[in-house]
Amino acid sequence: MQENTSKYDVVVFGATGFTGQLVAEYLAQQYPASDSLKWAIAGRNQEKLESLKGSLSLSDDVDIIIADSDDAAALDQLTKACKVVLTTVGPYQLYGETLLKACVDNGTGYVDLCGEPAWMHQMIEKYQEQAKASGAKIVFSCGFDSVPFDLGVYFLQQHVIKETSTPLQYVKGRVRKMQGTFSGGTAASLKATLKAAFADPNIMKVLRNPFSLADMEVAVDQPNGDKPYYDEALKSWAAPFVMAAINTKNVHRANMLSAYQYGKDFQYDEMLLTGPGEKGETIANHVANDKSLGSDKGPKPGEGPSKEERENGFYDVLFIGEHSNGNIYCASVAGDKDPGYGSTSKMIAQSAICLATETDSLAGGFYTPTPAFGNLLIERLEKYAGLSFKLES
Repeated sequence: MQENTSKYDVVVFGATGFTGQLVAEYLAQQYPASDSLKWAIAGRNQEKLESLKGSLSLSDDVDIIIADSDDAAALDQLTKACKVVLTTVGPYQLYGETLLKACVDNGTGYVDLCGEPAWMHQMIEKYQEQAKASGAKIVFSCGFDSVPFDLGVYFLQQHVIKETSTPLQYVKGRVRKMQGTFSGGTAASLKATLKAAFADPNIMKVLRNPFSLADMEVAVDQPNGDKPYYDEALKSWAAPFVMAAINTKNVHRANMLSAYQYGKDFQYDEMLLTGPGEKGETIANHVANDKSLGSDKGPKPGEGPSKEERENGFYDVLFIGEHSNGNIYCASVAGDKDPGYGSTSKMIAQSAICLATETDSLAGGFYTPTPAFGNLLIERLEKYAGLSFKLES
């Protein structure tokens, strides 16, 4: 295992991007003094980084580090200087591997906003053994995909297991309310993934397999969640949810990494609730046919909603399942800002801090938020990031 003589707890890589700036702003508000958290901002443009530092009135203790996403030597030095790199520079399949490799080489922690399962699958296959050897803790998907969903399933299952000694065999993740836009980075990642998939049948195979980030041999039929339907139990129409493709894979990986705490026959799907009646059906069909996120009409990287729009955003996700004892169990995860930017920037920041300060006993390797952090992150998100985790009756 590498010895990391860290000057910084966290380095924000891509700090001048839209989401990176929000992360830096949040850290400046939460940790203005260097004695509570030693952090730095990094990117390729000195002038933009200095402008950001001035606009946020960052402390002199917040250093600037110059490094480009394809500069292996600079990223080697950067990752040697910190405990954890927080990177918002995507699509990760285009710009992410050099930084990830540097973290693996130097035993440095890593958190990102990745929702690109094919690239994640490739990186796990390529670097898992080396990460275990160096002690590098690599945690993918620390934003809206997939923190509320991965931890939401975990939160509900922990309660059910404690009460009944056995998990729910099938959990439905249902987005009840959501106001806000998906990020330009999410749209760019989706486009890059689709382009790669149409060019390579193996990538398409990974995207279609719900267990592609878990043990490929464990294959229980999963609910598709790809067509609108009326959910009698919830009295609402349900439509396909665009983040389900990544979130479901992360939940199954979390289950595998917990030695199948949810069971090897566990089923999970995610959908968006659109309400009852004809109106609910119309909205569900519209959502199912909306392909704008992956088109040229979608948001561009670096673009995002206004501060007012971010502040007025929110989301509320229900997790529900019927136990073998006949009882229905429910939990919810809610956030107080728009999911793609306001809440995501706080979630990844707290993930990075949790990794830097509270996971000494965690072994090197590739994780999702639940097996990396579990209750440690839930407590942080409720205390510092505007999320709530609640059991419902």
